[in-house]
Amino acid sequence: MPKQPLPILLAGSLIFAAAISRPLFAQAKDPQSLVRQAVQNEGASGDHLTFRFILTKTDEHGTSTKEIVETKDGDVARLISHGDQPLTPEEEAAEKSRLDDLLADPAKQAHRHKREQQDAKRGDELVQVLPSAFLYKFASMEQGPNGPAYKLSFQPNPNFTPPDYEARVFHGMAGDLWIDQKQERMVRFDAHLISDVEFGWGVLGKLYKGGTIMVEQKDVGSNHWEQIHMKLNLTGKEMMFKDLKEQTTEEESSFHQVPKSWSYQDAVRFLESQSVAQLKE
Repeated sequence: MPKQPLPILLAGSLIFAAAISRPLFAQAKDPQSLVRQAVQNEGASGDHLTFRFILTKTDEHGTSTKEIVETKDGDVARLISHGDQPLTPEEEAAEKSRLDDLLADPAKQAHRHKREQQDAKRGDELVQVLPSAFLYKFASMEQGPNGPAYKLSFQPNPNFTPPDYEARVFHGMAGDLWIDQKQERMVRFDAHLISDVEFGWGVLGKLYKGGTIMVEQKDVGSNHWEQIHMKLNLTGKEMMFKDLKEQTTEEESSFHQVPKSWSYQDAVRFLESQSVAQLKE
């Protein structure tokens, strides 16, 4: 699964607990400086820890649940259910055959891993321009997933010059950004499109006003941050006038650390050796 520290096409909702004391809020850094520090901390995260977790995704095809294992060779996934229904024996056999094929053909995993790295690099580059793309103001202090978090509101910076076509999407975005007070890491990015915007994420096209984007992440252990929620609700047109409709929700949960030394083959063998009940533990 392509993963980014905080991918930039983001939207949605997790209800935070009630606002906490204003004295903490008053002691915060200048909001632009705080965002710059948070972005720097995103890029400086080099713990290289690897985890397995449950990914539940809902889109136009329905809801599917997978177990994902991160490795030094990229992520490996095993489908474990459709909606609330476990896989049929035939589907289980097909999934085992797919994993066996992957085990026998390292080139497939290498190709997938290269694509993951390319997507992550593009996401990282977009994160790097967040401090200059928007003008930030303090809104409140709220309880985030790992403790108190600064909530900042943001509007497009009229003086922002996008470094590439992909970053032009920021000209039409406004919303809120939460930053963990203790670790100064971005907790949640919740944006909506206030105007139609052109984009260039892999394909050229236009996103229409009114779309929403959210990504949330948290410390899942050992000061290691992972995405835990993403929601996209976007409409527009791709180049050649093809309609674009993206309504996707992803939930990540049940994080368990795995050895950093694991190869993708180790992950495949682990996934094949576990029952569905064991994977969901």
